[in-house]
Amino acid sequence: MNYSDICNSASERMGKSIESLKTSLAKIRTGRAHAGILDHVQVEYYGSPVPVSQVANVTVVDARNLSVQVWEKGMAAVVDKAIRESDLGLNPIAMGDNLRVPMPALTEERRRDLTKVVRSEGEDAKVAVRNLRREANEALKKLLKDKEISEDDERRGQDEVQKRTDRHVAEIDQIIAQKEAEIMTV
Repeated sequence: MNYSDICNSASERMGKSIESLKTSLAKIRTGRAHAGILDHVQVEYYGSPVPVSQVANVTVVDARNLSVQVWEKGMAAVVDKAIRESDLGLNPIAMGDNLRVPMPALTEERRRDLTKVVRSEGEDAKVAVRNLRREANEALKKLLKDKEISEDDERRGQDEVQKRTDRHVAEIDQIIAQKEAEIMTV
């Protein structure tokens, strides 16, 4: 193992942290309807919890409405209950075996609260990236101690890890700024 392997591994794991951030930010609603908002809502289906997308078809009707078309008769009530009890603050309207989910307009106060949540998620992602940097630097120091790499290679490796860390932190900042702008747009 050489320093470039450690740098590449750390960079790959940092990229996964960013993907995780994007996934968690997708759950934060912005007042506009998008089908992914119900992805983390779990429904009881034959004794086991499954995502809504596995028991129904979720589509966007317009900017403020989702349509949830359940595949099995009788599941509409279960899906309705799961959406109501989720932390999204949505109230579906039953129309036979279909549900219409209107997206309520966000108040200014709620928008500010959501930006705080977004910043918190971003800070968690930055901490994860910095922890990966620390792990990579420790691995480099161990290779140096075991005399598998030279001091110059260790220094180059640490510089490369720092550059990649800076790049990933900048990307996180950009993602956070975009999400905050999206939330604050009326």
